[in-house]
Amino acid sequence: MTAAPDAAPDNRVSESLLRTLGGRAYVDPAVFDAECERIFEQMWFCAVHVSDLPSPGSFRTVQVGRESILLTRSRRGELRGFYNVCRHRGAQLCTEDAGQARRSFQCPYHAWTYDFDGKLIAAPNLTSMPDVGREEYGLRTVHVKEWLGYVWVSLADEPESFEHTVEQEILDRLGAMSKLEAYDVSELAIGKRISYDVAANWKLIIENFMECYHCATIHPELTEVLPEFADGLAAQFFVDHGAEFGDEIQGFTVDGSVGLDTLPGIGQDRDRKYYAITIKPQVFVNLVPDHVIVHRMFPLAADRTRVEVDWLYLPSVVESGADLTASVELFHRVNEQDFEACERCQPAMASRSYAAGGVLVPSEHHIALFHDWVTSRLA
Repeated sequence: MTAAPDAAPDNRVSESLLRTLGGRAYVDPAVFDAECERIFEQMWFCAVHVSDLPSPGSFRTVQVGRESILLTRSRRGELRGFYNVCRHRGAQLCTEDAGQARRSFQCPYHAWTYDFDGKLIAAPNLTSMPDVGREEYGLRTVHVKEWLGYVWVSLADEPESFEHTVEQEILDRLGAMSKLEAYDVSELAIGKRISYDVAANWKLIIENFMECYHCATIHPELTEVLPEFADGLAAQFFVDHGAEFGDEIQGFTVDGSVGLDTLPGIGQDRDRKYYAITIKPQVFVNLVPDHVIVHRMFPLAADRTRVEVDWLYLPSVVESGADLTASVELFHRVNEQDFEACERCQPAMASRSYAAGGVLVPSEHHIALFHDWVTSRLA
């Protein structure tokens, strides 16, 4: 006798639980395309560290939503952002992730050539084609802004207010911009960078970062350093919440050993605390007394996200050649543990048993605000 199939999912849940997004939100290419159009291609997007563009002609290409964006510096050293698309026949102008252009950018297809301000300066037979205006057919620009030592881009025709979006996330989390300014992030240097290719939807990664209900299960090193996380408290539990180091912990390191030089602006009220900040749609900022860890997510498909993580220290620490291993290893393990968990969830998002979604327990209820935000952006 064949067993009867399960009944249709019941959308009613206990008052102590909230529904998550349905599984389709994590697997449907049409949903991902809508997120690209209305989130990543409209909002301020953290693209590269300023040190990735050290001089005129230095360039990096980054994926922002469905668009390849070319970032560089002009001859005057000013930041410039362009669509990585030749204005002639649409060939991709730069095919490498990073490099150094000597004098200009030249399309490998028909040799249309652009200066570092995006102006068309040369092309075969250009002088005999008066209808091809050098300014009119220059590279299409995107808006760029430098903040926290990173280059942020906006593909919107009229960018959203940086103050009311990006900076507001800091105010909502810490209560005052001065509390972030104490870390002087823009003056720090990259001590280590690791890139992770995660086979999971970008929203799963954000949801994971926002809660600590899972911490006791998969983060033994982190909960040793930050014991309160073993109780399931969120990393962003309330305004200006900083998780305290354990009594025997000397630094934010994989073994609890003493860390590196403390950042000068950190007072005694913050010298043994960890702060986590989510800047929607794709940045995590982690503040500890002696360094700052910045995650930048690059959503590539409904089921794939590249995450580039920088460990930032005082320039003197990096220049000294200090051993950063214990410092880097703690959050590297956290990243690997988190991303493995997200990859474990991703296949199940397509299951008919998850069509109506799952549930958020009380310590995860703040994730519902993120779901509401996503839904409102797509409405």
